[in-house]
Amino acid sequence: MSRVAAILLFFGLGTALAEPPEEKPTKAPPATEAEIRDAMERGVEFLLARQNPSGSWGSARNTKGLNIFAPIPGSHRAFRCAVTAMSIEALIRASDWERNEETRKALVLAEDYLLEYLPQLRRATPVALYNVWAHGYGVQALVAMHERPRVSKKRKARIREVIESQFDMLTRFESVDGGWGYYDFRYGTKQPSSSSISFVSGAILCAFYDAKVAGIDPPERLVTRAIASINRQRNPNNSYFYGEYLKDRPVRDINRASGSLGRSQCCNIALRFWGDESVDDEILIEWLDRLEARNFWLDIGRKRPIPHESWAAIAGYFFYFGHYYAGRCVAELPPEKATEYGARLAALILDDQEKDGSWWDFPFYDYHQQYGTAYALLTLVNCLPVDE
Repeated sequence: MSRVAAILLFFGLGTALAEPPEEKPTKAPPATEAEIRDAMERGVEFLLARQNPSGSWGSARNTKGLNIFAPIPGSHRAFRCAVTAMSIEALIRASDWERNEETRKALVLAEDYLLEYLPQLRRATPVALYNVWAHGYGVQALVAMHERPRVSKKRKARIREVIESQFDMLTRFESVDGGWGYYDFRYGTKQPSSSSISFVSGAILCAFYDAKVAGIDPPERLVTRAIASINRQRNPNNSYFYGEYLKDRPVRDINRASGSLGRSQCCNIALRFWGDESVDDEILIEWLDRLEARNFWLDIGRKRPIPHESWAAIAGYFFYFGHYYAGRCVAELPPEKATEYGARLAALILDDQEKDGSWWDFPFYDYHQQYGTAYALLTLVNCLPVDE
């Protein structure tokens, strides 16, 4: 049953359906700054309460009838490192850690965990390449750690060393076609023969961009090949194939605008970060409008236990992923537009916060509340009003 879940997740099986007509965003009341900050505070409190004694977040303890294919122990090492990295970045960027002793202590413990265990991470099996997520989000967290005020030179040097190690890991586990995938169902070769997956490559390119801004340049060859892989999966309307293995089925529902609703923001902003002038403000706004107008397409898949069982083969875990990269798109807009679209995007996030302060979109062992909350917090950071 677990292997079946993996195949469904990878191939995005779904029935064909007609593409809905273009819609205008509904004019829901935009979130206020006070509402955003209150939600962020509750989310931070949730993460602090759920941190493991080791400093990490997440575990394999919770299961359900249909679990994601996750060979042990490597898969769960990857999940835990990825969720820990995301939680670290969320606490750094979304909390007042400089004035909160509890948060500072949590960050020290978590950062020490990441610095120790992330360099040791490898793929679980020749098939399961979940480690690429941890390497990518690990880079983002490490950059946030590196840029924190008053970090010692020795600590910065260690962080840079681990960032470079993640570049090395992503070189080793790059697809032979360029870019990255998280399964290799082809041959299980030393350098993965996996299909390049558009949104995995987009996420890692965003992490690489963060590193570049911090003065730590990723390997140029990796960047160039990843960009090419995303462009091979790009449709004229700036939607993207789920993966390059679907290139001979371009109008499959998961490849069209509806199915791409939680992926296009990631791929668009990744290309823009790396100099693609065709991804202008108009395209970013178009896909922010689509995300708002069709939010129910993602929401109907939210919390469903089977990957890709919803309309347009949407999986629950696209929800906060898509909104997070939408937030990164918002941050690239001119101040006036960023403030407007940030308030509208935040309203979508605030509606779904749980009573305990968390957010989650897909039942996933004991990682889902932690990663969902981290994504939501990082989204809301980019939704705060921007000074003109």
